[in-house]
Amino acid sequence: MKDFNDLLKILEESGTKTTPKQAQILQAAVEIFAEKGYASSSTSEIASRAGVAEGTIFRHYKTKKDLLISIVTPVMAKFTLPIFASHFVQEVFERSSENLEELLYKLIKNRFHFVKDNAPLLKIVLQEVAFHDELKTQFQKVFLEEVYPRFVKVIEHYKKQGMIVDFPSPSIVRMVMTTVIGLIVTRFIVAPQLEWDDEKEIERTVHFLLHGLSSV
Repeated sequence: MKDFNDLLKILEESGTKTTPKQAQILQAAVEIFAEKGYASSSTSEIASRAGVAEGTIFRHYKTKKDLLISIVTPVMAKFTLPIFASHFVQEVFERSSENLEELLYKLIKNRFHFVKDNAPLLKIVLQEVAFHDELKTQFQKVFLEEVYPRFVKVIEHYKKQGMIVDFPSPSIVRMVMTTVIGLIVTRFIVAPQLEWDDEKEIERTVHFLLHGLSSV
């Protein structure tokens, strides 16, 4: 399961070490949460699929919610922070992006392929973040402290260069985020069964962000 191997890498990068038993539990939890949703899943089902006693889960995680948070939190950080982390912005924006179109293309493609490789994990994040205050608070903290300031810095640069319209930066952040998230949610969660040309969809998304739907 590639997604689960990626989860273990994400946990390792975040400084979280897992025992073999924890790995079995996490893999089963990812599969069941993605299939049924958090509310419809039970720790007994997770234990059965993991091949462990239900009590083993509670030795590692106090509650089912603790198990969910242990999965979602590092994935959420891995998904959001690299979008506008300072080193990433410097690498893409300062060194190799000649214009806003190229920057948007690289940012969208980078996150698109991360989600493509980790669709079940991101499905869990998107399903559950709105229903759990702990997750919502963490997401807001990551966004407001790490993502938003870097995003605004990039936007202000392009506004000063006269490359984008002089709308308020919060409005531009909203437009970019809703468009990119809409692409990801539609492609991988709402309608993954449709015939998609991923490269064309990324190009069309960039075009939409730059020009809207106008044919002029």
